[in-house]
Amino acid sequence: MKSKISLLSTAVGSLPNNNPKEAIDEIFSWFPEFPVWPQLKNVNSKEDMIGQVAENIPGLIFDEADCRWYMDQDSDEFLEKLEEFFLDYESIVNEHDYSLLEKYAISKDFASALPFYFDKLKQNKPLAVKGQIVGPFTFGTSLIDRENRCAYYDETLKEILIKGLTLKALWQVVKFKEASPESQPVIFLDEPSISQYGTSAFITIKKQDIISSIQEITNVLKAHGVLTGIHCCGKTDWSLILDSGVDILNFDAFYYAESLSLFGKDIENFLKNGGYIAWGLIPTLDEEALKSSTVDSLVEKFESAINFLINKGIDKKLILESSFITPTCGAGSLNQELADKAMNLASQVGRKLHEKYSV
Repeated sequence: MKSKISLLSTAVGSLPNNNPKEAIDEIFSWFPEFPVWPQLKNVNSKEDMIGQVAENIPGLIFDEADCRWYMDQDSDEFLEKLEEFFLDYESIVNEHDYSLLEKYAISKDFASALPFYFDKLKQNKPLAVKGQIVGPFTFGTSLIDRENRCAYYDETLKEILIKGLTLKALWQVVKFKEASPESQPVIFLDEPSISQYGTSAFITIKKQDIISSIQEITNVLKAHGVLTGIHCCGKTDWSLILDSGVDILNFDAFYYAESLSLFGKDIENFLKNGGYIAWGLIPTLDEEALKSSTVDSLVEKFESAINFLINKGIDKKLILESSFITPTCGAGSLNQELADKAMNLASQVGRKLHEKYSV
């Protein structure tokens, strides 16, 4: 498994493109062995990481006036839809009745690039195929009800959100396998809010609560042969991700590589147990740094980053075999020129590292 994606490159999240077919063609030119479908908010404002997975989850409604999603437990149809939802979940996850998954699909109105992505997968058959959902902690703490109560603090709402995310991810996996059966499916959980864990905003939320929420989703995906990862572009308690049981830790290695090395023993165990580090080397969150970055400077950045772990006694060969390259975060907020530069850099850095280390 390690040799399949070692030192390949892929992308994270969003692009600024306004033509979904062209965006997918570009993705496959940049990352032919490890493509990903992008969020294209310039095509449709619903294509953000919250709205994209909200469709047809009971209790979630879109308020056009506020232009945001809410949880609503007071509507007449909520309980009726909830019963159907839980029955569907049971049939899909435990009885493998995937015909019901289409009810929880991510439609082209919320992900305009997906139909083109599936078509391209059928043609190209890459080594690995990447999709994503928002993670349960970020999802649950981003959604509120009409009284501004956070959904994550309500056990019923949290259960709905976790199960809804599971179905959104599983739908992608089934579609990936239909399009390219031999490709390794990979699903990332985007969890930017984990960087706020332990702050006053979430002081009552326990670490194990977050881990359990993640595991409920990833256990289902792993049972279907999926590699699961968490993307967090801020500095955080990395042990939270390492203890969650995911296969991939994706982080901002441009700025936070040294902080990761503080968890050296945990990292070593993670890698020895089959885990990967997706090094977010291309600085999409820092335009000035991106403008000045080159392939050579980022290769040097990677080698500096892994040296922090090597100096903790972790075997270099193990690190290289357990690494691949991404941007630090999505590129949707960049202009087209800078976004293209970021994707080109990610592609070329991965290629150069793969050639240099021959993993």
